[in-house]
Amino acid sequence: MKKAIKNLSILFSATILSMTAISCSNDDDSTGDDDPGVETELTGSITENLTLDASTAYTLNGALSVESGAVLTIPAGTRINTGTGTGVLIAVQKGADIVIQGTSSNPVVMGPQGDGVWGGLVILGDATTTAGIDAEAEVNSFLYGGTNDSDSSGSIEYLIIKDSGAQINPESQYNGLSLYAVGSGTTINNVAFLGGQDDGVEFFGGTVSASNIYVENLEDDAVDWTEGWNGTLTNTYVLHDIEGFSTAIEADGTNANPTINNFTAVSTTGGIALQFKKQSGATITGLSLNGYETSLDFVDGGATSNVTIDGLESDPNMTYTGPATVNISDFQWVQDAANQEILSGQITNTLTLDPAISYRLSGILSVEEGAKLVIPAGTNIVTATGTDVYIAVQKGGDIEIQGEAGNPVVMGPDTAGTWGGIVILGDATTTAGINAEAEVGSLIYGGTNDSDSSGSIEYLIIKQSGAQINPESQYNGLSLYAVGSGTTIENIAFIGGADDGVEFFGGTVSATNIYVEDLEDDAVDWTEGWNGTISNIFVKHTNSNFSTAIEADGTNANPSINNFTAVSTAGGIGLQFKKQSGATITGLTLIGYATNVDMVDGGDLSNVQIDGADASTTTTYSSSTTVETDFSWVE
Repeated sequence: MKKAIKNLSILFSATILSMTAISCSNDDDSTGDDDPGVETELTGSITENLTLDASTAYTLNGALSVESGAVLTIPAGTRINTGTGTGVLIAVQKGADIVIQGTSSNPVVMGPQGDGVWGGLVILGDATTTAGIDAEAEVNSFLYGGTNDSDSSGSIEYLIIKDSGAQINPESQYNGLSLYAVGSGTTINNVAFLGGQDDGVEFFGGTVSASNIYVENLEDDAVDWTEGWNGTLTNTYVLHDIEGFSTAIEADGTNANPTINNFTAVSTTGGIALQFKKQSGATITGLSLNGYETSLDFVDGGATSNVTIDGLESDPNMTYTGPATVNISDFQWVQDAANQEILSGQITNTLTLDPAISYRLSGILSVEEGAKLVIPAGTNIVTATGTDVYIAVQKGGDIEIQGEAGNPVVMGPDTAGTWGGIVILGDATTTAGINAEAEVGSLIYGGTNDSDSSGSIEYLIIKQSGAQINPESQYNGLSLYAVGSGTTIENIAFIGGADDGVEFFGGTVSATNIYVEDLEDDAVDWTEGWNGTISNIFVKHTNSNFSTAIEADGTNANPSINNFTAVSTAGGIGLQFKKQSGATITGLTLIGYATNVDMVDGGDLSNVQIDGADASTTTTYSSSTTVETDFSWVE
């Protein structure tokens, strides 16, 4: 049975929690790539280069083998939810590569969501090992070992492996990361092992080095090596907060004198810190051991001179206690990721998020008919990137965003790229008809209830949203499909992005206090006969890659625009009206645009009323009304 992880307040300011995915539906019958919540299973053999998609939910329920000549690339933020059992593992064969591209703010995470352990990541290289050439691994009879000590099996950056490792028999086991004859051309930096029944990382010969390793509460060894491994391990922090573990380091076999730089291990339950079997040894610099009953154990009577610690022959009578040589704050990224919960799939009842928890939107989160998503003030949702990452509120579903001026809700990626934003689908009228199909996700919208409510939005910041799928289809920051007047939208900001800020597809919803900065398409867009009101809008354009401050299209249902200020330092078009679209605008200020009003399809200027008169393509609009000061909360 997996042992509980105890509170880490002595090390972190909060408890490291298991990462869980929020799944709000028991419906397992979804099929098709476009259905919310569908997961992609990883299994079988990879025989050509494959790059995973961080926005996709992956499952691993068996053995995945990367064959010789192939490269498996895993981008930052990818989550792989594994099954349990020794048959669940990823194997990188001799001649294959794995490239894990995690970042400190967006690591790659692998592990089961419930109890149980899995086989971890197994990498097989062509470097030397005392087991010989084409030796047979103790697991799955994989072949490893050769003569190329500079061999590369790829690179690993910012990876969390959870609940891995299991013993098959006394001589054979799976670990979190099993490195069989892996060469020095392989890069391994920033890897964390959380829980598990066997070792964190074990080196079977080879010359590979690793740095910034965090190991917490495994049931066997934190770091293990054998078969003449002679690489370097730098900046390792080991925490033993449970009983029943073996050692912080276990070394076995021939002494190839690997180097250990800055190794800190802490135990609250005693136990053995460093154990050397046979003639194994190492050169250790910067050792700190605290809380162990036995600091050094030469279990087979090996020479203490095989182990050098801080320039001196090792002494089993010394405790090697002292200040930590590795700063636990270096592994804050582990806590941040472990405290993060995943948002994806379907919500079929009421779900209220917790602002104390960091959330990650990894794909499509769909609020189904009759369900409600409540997002309290101060909630932060970090999103993956891509057009298949968005929140969809279906017809009959509700969203309540409860931000405050001093504590807004924030959504957006923390890496380069854009996402699909929020899509709300209502039951109000639209010229597209009843049960029309949205241009994104084949979502259904439109009806006859102009007073329909899809919830409320207060004080929301959406960053880096919107992307064009094709010339006629795109995601925006906020896409409002036939949303009714019973919906409340107040105080919302759009910062950056590759398409529109807010787009109205018909409907009767109104919005007030809108801030839009440096999008790559339109700040405000409407079509399909939208006839609501927007009030107090400030648009800022400081780069040249945008379309308009307002773009209107289609039938003119004469929406109202009150107090609209747009400022450009890069020229461009202020207001653009297509076909017969129009509006009644009061309090308009346009500064810095090369074109203030553009009737692109020759529509009648009388369709657009500005401060009580027909629109003019030659007038400079400068109202005494300004709305810029209304948005100090965005900063």
